[in-house]
Amino acid sequence: MTSTVQFDTILFEICGSVATVTLNRPAAMNAFNEAMLNDFARLWAHVRSTDDIHVVVLRAADGRAFCTGVDVHEGILHESNIWSDRDPGDRLSPKQNKVWKPVLIAVHGLCGGGAFYWLNECDVAICSDDAEFFDPHVTYGMVAALEPIGLARRIPLGEVLRMALLGNDERICAATALRMGLVSEVVPRAELWARADALAHKIAAKPPAAVQGTVRAIWESLELPRNAALAMGLSYAQLGNPLGKAQVDRQSIMGKKKTYSLR
Repeated sequence: MTSTVQFDTILFEICGSVATVTLNRPAAMNAFNEAMLNDFARLWAHVRSTDDIHVVVLRAADGRAFCTGVDVHEGILHESNIWSDRDPGDRLSPKQNKVWKPVLIAVHGLCGGGAFYWLNECDVAICSDDAEFFDPHVTYGMVAALEPIGLARRIPLGEVLRMALLGNDERICAATALRMGLVSEVVPRAELWARADALAHKIAAKPPAAVQGTVRAIWESLELPRNAALAMGLSYAQLGNPLGKAQVDRQSIMGKKKTYSLR
């Protein structure tokens, strides 16, 4: 079902409580321009304020690339005063926009540079077997800072530095991305969207108060020392667990025969 909310550079659909967002600039390798930055600012505001949306799937229109970062031909707007300039992540990134609903990203083909604004802040990342990850900044004489800093909170520092310093001279294949923890699953290209949708609907079926509280607690803990993070986690559990229990028929769940899938 297509949503009544319309965007210029992305497609937005809702099926049940899952919103599917598709980067839709395939002729430009799904690179982001100023219009896409503005679309994502509107998108995250809509997702944040719409209780019927429980999970977001982020994918990209079919083609060679998931996203190659900023559109080098169009560029994005910058403030004339350098101290007033904004990080593109202010609009692109879900967590910077206080979205605590799970974001599942499905990557195919080339994924480079500014695409890590999404990859760094997603909650579940899967990719197709043809995915390639890279950060080209230093190759073009640009400091690689924002994307690697975010990535260093997901994968080992040595892997981040290798990617950032080798630039265009090395691309990380899907198998290596799985090994280093950049993604949690690799599937054939033809199965990518269906697998992402299936995972999203499994998450969306869980009580939203419990899910969103879990996402927020874990992400906000990354900014804190261990003891402070545990204290904050306890307060979130005390606050959220009564809400989560109210959304669950525990006897019904305990009475069901559970089956689990291995990956």
